[in-house]
Amino acid sequence: MDDAASVAADTAIEQSLRVDAMSEAFVRVEDVHKTYRLGESEVRALRGVSLTLHKGEFTALVGSSGSGKSTLLNLVGCLDEPDRGRILIEGRDVAHLSDEERSHTRNRNIGFIFQSFNLVPVLDVFENVELPLLLHAELDAAARRERVEQALGDVALLDFRRHWPDKLSGGQRQRVAVARALVTKPLLVLADEPTANLDSETAAHLIDLMVELNQKRKVTFLFSTHDEKLMVRVPRIVRIRDGLTVDGVK
Repeated sequence: MDDAASVAADTAIEQSLRVDAMSEAFVRVEDVHKTYRLGESEVRALRGVSLTLHKGEFTALVGSSGSGKSTLLNLVGCLDEPDRGRILIEGRDVAHLSDEERSHTRNRNIGFIFQSFNLVPVLDVFENVELPLLLHAELDAAARRERVEQALGDVALLDFRRHWPDKLSGGQRQRVAVARALVTKPLLVLADEPTANLDSETAAHLIDLMVELNQKRKVTFLFSTHDEKLMVRVPRIVRIRDGLTVDGVK
């Protein structure tokens, strides 16, 4: 084989490997079941859910109240354990980790955005976004400040860094929550009904912002919603009904 042919062959192999890497599952949920006990009753929240997320995907988990959306996000986010099934993140089964291992995985690899913002009222915007970085002992004050300012810049709130949460609008508070979720540079961001407490226009702007940050930072997003009007803004939709998923891509 001459040099030109050898180079062409090497290039083809590299491209093939790159495609294979892109197609590998980043998060894989396999036949996951979860049942809760309420008094003397059992609630089968998940009945054999399977789901695959690829790196850099932006996916909406759509379903009505009680469909199992929050339960699934809690399991993927290592906040709870399934009764049966596997949850793999980058090939590692995180379904049955120890409490310490789950905590480490959450702090290092996963960002959370909550419906009710969950901002600390006695901390200003900068301090709220900085909070998860305090668990990263390797970061000094200067490194933390750089990360926080970058995250606030990404959500157009750098000028509000010394404001108190109660001085912000609902949309601004949720953008602070987005910045806090991204400040640790996670591999995965989970957002549980992040638009539920926002008006329709603000909700649409928030989804557009998350899609933009997904594309800019190449971080994988999975968010839950019951609002069908937001679906036109989302690249991929997975519907969940009665604890089972029905996959779909727009």
